[in-house]
Amino acid sequence: MTIYFYKVCEPYGCFSNFSPHGIEVQGTYWATVEHYYQAQKFVGTKDAVIIPVIYAAETPEKAAELGRCSTRILRCDWNVVKTKVMREAVLKKFLTHSEIRNILISTGDELLVEDSPRDYFWGCGADKSGENYLGKILMSVRHELRN
Repeated sequence: MTIYFYKVCEPYGCFSNFSPHGIEVQGTYWATVEHYYQAQKFVGTKDAVIIPVIYAAETPEKAAELGRCSTRILRCDWNVVKTKVMREAVLKKFLTHSEIRNILISTGDELLVEDSPRDYFWGCGADKSGENYLGKILMSVRHELRN
């Protein structure tokens, strides 16, 4: 049985990057994986000044909005490193929070799919043909945590 997740308030919402499970990376505490991920887009760029603004965003939705601004310049290696950045953040989240680690492990070998209607890279998209990279990362983290 495939497990679909998307909104934080729905079953398996803890799998969302918007879930209220902070992470500490290199001595900095980030409110959510989304805050951290969006900020990493600008490391080493002239637009790095947005990083503290993303960090301080009141919600993960606001952090995402700030990070998706099309007028800002992303780091030149972003397309190469974005899945690595996401995996490291997701792994840290599940290593940090035992209650959601147990939920992830309890999914066994089920297929995990981010049911985003708009995102065809991280999710499955409206027609379910997307790449589902977030689901793939979660399944990889689940495997690592079990072993």
